[in-house]
Amino acid sequence: MKYYFIIALAIVAIYFTSCYYDNEEELYPQLNACNTDSMSYTNNIVPILTDYCLSCHSASANQGGVNMEGYNQVITYVTDERFLKSISHDNGVSPMPKNAAKMDSCTIAKVAAWIDQGALNN
Repeated sequence: MKYYFIIALAIVAIYFTSCYYDNEEELYPQLNACNTDSMSYTNNIVPILTDYCLSCHSASANQGGVNMEGYNQVITYVTDERFLKSISHDNGVSPMPKNAAKMDSCTIAKVAAWIDQGALNN
């Protein structure tokens, strides 16, 4: 009888030590999480413009009459909401970039966050 009690106690101990609560966020952190805190025109938006916009929408390549080179030009399209609507492929505006894949959701989220944070020239 004594051995049954010890065996039962061992089984219960093994059961409770092998079962624990796993937090999925701790086990599988997103390596490339999209951080949209404290967005900066210089550090975050200019690289996006360089990668996706300026080859067609700069002072020298002013396609469609749109110049996105420099903060003063960009803020015009931010204020009338065309910039975010275009890169989000919303209805009623020309989807951008043309003839290329849509920007990934993190890039669009960064632009939206910058706008929501006041679209500062920082």
